Amino acid sequence: MESETDSETTLKELAAWGLPALREGHTAPADLVEMRRAVEAAAAVPDGVPWHRDSIGGIPCAVVEPEHGAVGGSADGAQPPVLVHLHGGGYRLGAPVMWIAFAHRLARATGHRVVVPDYRLAPEHPFPAALHDAAAVWQALAPEEGDGPVLSGDSAGGGLAVALALCARSVPVSPPRRLVLFSPWLDLTAASASFEFNAQSDTLFSRESAQAAADGYLQGLAAATQPLASPQEADPTGLPPVLLFAGTGEVLLDDAAVFARRAAGAQVPVETHLVPDLPHVWPVVVPDDPRSAAAVQAVARFVGE
Repeated sequence: MESETDSETTLKELAAWGLPALREGHTAPADLVEMRRAVEAAAAVPDGVPWHRDSIGGIPCAVVEPEHGAVGGSADGAQPPVLVHLHGGGYRLGAPVMWIAFAHRLARATGHRVVVPDYRLAPEHPFPAALHDAAAVWQALAPEEGDGPVLSGDSAGGGLAVALALCARSVPVSPPRRLVLFSPWLDLTAASASFEFNAQSDTLFSRESAQAAADGYLQGLAAATQPLASPQEADPTGLPPVLLFAGTGEVLLDDAAVFARRAAGAQVPVETHLVPDLPHVWPVVVPDDPRSAAAVQAVARFVGE
């Protein structure tokens, strides 16, 4: 468990990130509060998963340990490498406990300790609160020199991961060693054509829900002017190698495809898996599909390179 002194040190060091100032939000509507309770209560944590809660950089996190004997694991007593995963939920839903099963699959396959931060949610905490929390966790975990942890994220967490990686290029800690994105939400204008041509095939996300989530997160800021909230048009030069997954039938297909093209154009190594007939964040939500198992194995190979 992190001490109060450690947390205060992290906050002082975080000043070097030059993040936008925190802003006041507003109370979440009752239906959103109830939805949060319902989805969290429905989360099933598999029996026997080695996980615990911790405070890292002053931010509550769920930490899932790799199993003994896994590649890069801790059978010999050495500390395993770390993978930080930022969860999705449109910046307004989600809690780490809902991602423990997925984090366990990642930890078991990669031999990494998987850290899932419980970053603050909108509308109570609008942009940039989630980014401040992600940066605090990164500041506490990343060494000043050498390889940083692996960074991953799904949906809104994918957008947050890209924003964090963009910021980490210019701060005195190690940037992510690898960046793994699952159906990332990168363009908060929700203006891409795939919102239209995949509207019928995507049952998990829609232009209406994206706009509502973006409004709650941005609260008066224009998405097109906030590259750390909507990083689709940010300069990707200097980002680490990227592994990207999306479904060809989801409304965020264009977010994934445009980012992959722009990153490749900036000489960032990009490996992209665009797979048909699977939903938004499919490696997370359909664990029994063989293609999801293959995706997790692709992550293990990618982070082991």
